[in-house]
Amino acid sequence: MRSIAILLFDDVEVLDACGPFEVFSVANRVAERAGSAAPFEVVLVGIDASPVRARGGMRIGVDTTIDDPRTYDLVLVPGVVDAVEADGRVLEWLQRTRPTAEVVASVCTGAFVLAAAGLLDARPVTTHWEDLELLRTRWPALVVHEGVRYIDHGDLATSAGISAGLDLALHLVARWAGADHALATAGQMDYDWSGAEHP
Repeated sequence: MRSIAILLFDDVEVLDACGPFEVFSVANRVAERAGSAAPFEVVLVGIDASPVRARGGMRIGVDTTIDDPRTYDLVLVPGVVDAVEADGRVLEWLQRTRPTAEVVASVCTGAFVLAAAGLLDARPVTTHWEDLELLRTRWPALVVHEGVRYIDHGDLATSAGISAGLDLALHLVARWAGADHALATAGQMDYDWSGAEHP
């Protein structure tokens, strides 16, 4: 079973966080219906223990906080991150969890938090189409790609905006549980996903 941490914070984009949560949750149900063990444990990680108020007003509870010393196989940072990327506690948590994580990933403008934490390098990255130029301007050393849904480098993955997080999560299900499992998960979600490789 792989452990997945999804960072939550006030003004988080709902689908950025809840889309991947749903993908991994449905992937677990698909496995259990087939008589297999659930392949994923999803943990919602808050900056503190209070529920967050997501963008649009949705309240979401958290399971633990960034003070929890546990490690995760996947650490995923959603957007929208205007305040979070300047929060030293979040950046320290990312730097602390990075060495033991199999993958650190972002959805949408979560890439800005990874950049602020110093976790992005010269490999190609992406973000929401509306923020591509800002990412290039603020971190000129980054190779920022447009027109892609997600980019996976094995230990680092970034996706474009909002619904692209579903594609990235399904790709990770395929990577860890097999393409058939990912396609069955997408089918259960009634989500049109071919499993085609990213560029």
